[in-house]
Amino acid sequence: MSSGPAPRSVFFRTLLLVAGWLSVVFAVLGIFLPVLPTVPLLLLALACFARSSEKFYSWLINHNRLGPIIRPYLESEGLPPGVKLKAILLIWLSIGISVIFFVPLMWVKGMLLLIALGVTGYILKMPVRDDEDDASF
Repeated sequence: MSSGPAPRSVFFRTLLLVAGWLSVVFAVLGIFLPVLPTVPLLLLALACFARSSEKFYSWLINHNRLGPIIRPYLESEGLPPGVKLKAILLIWLSIGISVIFFVPLMWVKGMLLLIALGVTGYILKMPVRDDEDDASF
């Protein structure tokens, strides 16, 4: 299930592998830190691996913890029930705490709030699966 031809350059293939693995690392951190977007980072890693390593692409899709996070998204199944609410609450909680207690610059506070609004809008537009499998992210 590759999404493009493999790059011819060894340098470019290596660059894609490094970017893919960095994306996986940050995505795993994003499971615990709601400021990091887990699913987009896993999708980025998948795109990098699709162009650089069929082995790592298959590994990520079939991973027992990470695979279930991205497979429904790839198959356009939608989010598990309850995940929208959890995601939106975690986004606003983490960004709200950052804006109130940790970020001193007004323009950065404004940017964080705009990002939270944009991500909230994106999440609200995502479909929800009908099943009762409430997998967490």
